[in-house]
Amino acid sequence: MKVNKVVFPVAGLGSRFLPATKSIPKEMLPIIDKPLIQYAVDEAIDAGFSELIFITGNTKKAIQDHFKFNPDLNISNLTEDKKNFLSEMHRVIPSHVSCKYIIQDEPLGLGHAILQAKEAIGEDPFAVVLADDLIDSKQGVLKQMLDHYNDENSSIISVQKIMKSESINYGIIEFKEVNKDLMKIINIVEKPSPENAPSNYGVVGRYILSSKIFSMLDKVSAGVGNEIQLTDAIKLLLKTNPIYSYKFSGTRHDCGTKIGFIKANIAFALNDPNYSDDLKIYIKNLL
Repeated sequence: MKVNKVVFPVAGLGSRFLPATKSIPKEMLPIIDKPLIQYAVDEAIDAGFSELIFITGNTKKAIQDHFKFNPDLNISNLTEDKKNFLSEMHRVIPSHVSCKYIIQDEPLGLGHAILQAKEAIGEDPFAVVLADDLIDSKQGVLKQMLDHYNDENSSIISVQKIMKSESINYGIIEFKEVNKDLMKIINIVEKPSPENAPSNYGVVGRYILSSKIFSMLDKVSAGVGNEIQLTDAIKLLLKTNPIYSYKFSGTRHDCGTKIGFIKANIAFALNDPNYSDDLKIYIKNLL
């Protein structure tokens, strides 16, 4: 089943990163030299998605500017190397891929953000990527999930094993195992206390969803955090449609937290031959 459309909810305020995010969207903060949102977009394009839908806010024009960037290559003091570099950067989005930007007037939760894409999605199945969840993997997680997806009436969401004590930060699934990587979801709970968590598998920010999720989002009221929760809509959809979870292969960095963002920069730098040797020496001297 071909899935072409992917939604990036990027309208959040980034309050945990203030004052850095006062004028710069959190999704534009760099991991080494590339903004978080570009890692998410690259993963989607590599998986074959051709319609990118950004749910953004009035103060986040920098994201749109980044993907529209058109460098002036006629500046007199530009060397050929710099011209080549700028020209390559201009091709962040291939010509066959389209971008659409939809304003979410007020950040009222992930479910509410996705609901803004209802008209753009129509009746098609679609993916959702949360840029905060930066996943380092040989094969992108979206591509891994598509390899297990073949039914437009079902949905699939990515999960990882967590400590039970961390359940208050995740949507937690109850499941029946289908194979070692794929599990059929029986129930899902948003941010339960550890004693009420149905398992130790938490949802991570990659989804492939049936368009039927929109009618569920229309029905749900504000839940945890007084927000429209995608988890609550998934729970409703479970009553009529099968939903699976996929244990992805890769290392996830929670860049929605400061420590996760710092760790991601260190991990990606250590994996980059341009920086790894110097960084290892620096860290060793620090310790």
